[in-house]
Amino acid sequence: MVTGGAGFLGSNLVRRLGQMGCREIFVPHHSEYDLTHSDAIERLFAKHRPEVLIHLAAKVGGIGANRANPGRFFYDNAIMGIQLVDAARRHGIEKTVVLGTICAYPKFAPVPFREDDLWSGYPEETNAPYGIAKKALLVQCQSYREQYGMNAIFLLPVNLYGPGDNFDLESSHVIPALIRKCAEAVDQGRDQIVLWGDGSPTREFLYVEDAAEGIILATERYDKPDPVNLGSGVEISIGNLAATIAGMMGFSGRIVWDATKPNGQPRRCLDVSCAEREFGFRATTPFEIGLRKTIEWYQSRHLAAASALHS
Repeated sequence: MVTGGAGFLGSNLVRRLGQMGCREIFVPHHSEYDLTHSDAIERLFAKHRPEVLIHLAAKVGGIGANRANPGRFFYDNAIMGIQLVDAARRHGIEKTVVLGTICAYPKFAPVPFREDDLWSGYPEETNAPYGIAKKALLVQCQSYREQYGMNAIFLLPVNLYGPGDNFDLESSHVIPALIRKCAEAVDQGRDQIVLWGDGSPTREFLYVEDAAEGIILATERYDKPDPVNLGSGVEISIGNLAATIAGMMGFSGRIVWDATKPNGQPRRCLDVSCAEREFGFRATTPFEIGLRKTIEWYQSRHLAAASALHS
């Protein structure tokens, strides 16, 4: 069972599982199973009786969405995970895999982020409710393992990107937001785009197909209480990222930084050695190649939508 299996990461994971020969994959849909409700979760487990649970479903978004919905981001993510992990325990699920978030790390964690530093401070304020809700699930997995012998693992993915990402400017993350802003500026002949912050923060990105591979390897091979980072180990500033995407998109205008808006966490870069050591995962997609594929995917659908509109 893959919660969130119809989403960006989930659809890639389900496709990869299918390619590997897994034929019995169930994806619960919100219209039938609202995972914030315990009765829906009970119906789900009683009817489908999964052997392995991979919990990807989450309420997510960029800085703006997190600032606008801190209560909803905390509640939905905490209640979904807590109830699902407990149901997995009660129904004797063989393996439970919970996806956390890099937002759980302290705002000023030493770089690169090591799993041991997860509790060394408070998360960056704009996404702390989301990060803390997810971090509570790590404690649940660890305590259930200790008390009940539950095989539950917890993974910490860095920012994901790739074809099929969310390009809605109200809720998207930085890469799809930059791609769309550049595309619209080119289409409309504008000579500038305005971006939040000052461009100085750094981020690390993991191509979505690589993330799916890492999750599968961890599901097959990892059985310990310690959380594990999933990332590429490559850091880039938002300023350099914006310039790179603008160049690829053919936008030659000015990039204006609105310093009245928050930067978010100052730096994000993971120590990814544990994933390679524990279950043999190493990201294989070079960033510029993944970025090009993401841009081409967006442009192909952008052109198709424009063509349909004028036909």
